[in-house]
Amino acid sequence: MPLPGFNAFGDLPDGNHPASLAEVIARFGSGSVQRAAVTGRLQRIYQLAVGTNQLDRLVVFGSYVSDVNDPNDVDVILVMRNDFRSEACPIESSILFDHTRANDELKASIFWVRPDMLFGEPLKEFLAFWQTKRDGRRRGVVEIRP
Repeated sequence: MPLPGFNAFGDLPDGNHPASLAEVIARFGSGSVQRAAVTGRLQRIYQLAVGTNQLDRLVVFGSYVSDVNDPNDVDVILVMRNDFRSEACPIESSILFDHTRANDELKASIFWVRPDMLFGEPLKEFLAFWQTKRDGRRRGVVEIRP
């Protein structure tokens, strides 16, 4: 199913919208020099996350998956498998699990979680939190599975 159009506020409609990385790049990867640069960052993040062999899904939210012409960065949640341990991941992927370092070096806001870290709170509810904007409106997120 193709990604839906934007709502009146320039966001994807509320919900989790599954897509491949290729679909995300085709939809959001061009239109300005900045958007192309941020797309390159997303591709690098995806490669590093897949390189852990522990990625369950990568969720993209924020201005990158909106109609903003020049998103500052890409906002990502890495949902890792329950047996993932950041200290055991490949050294080149370790940047993904240090929020400050990822922000400084990759120019990306990266959060990560294992479902078993949520202490009974379902993953669905955790991801729904990120669909709420600061003004309280809901927006959609894009979910990429390797």
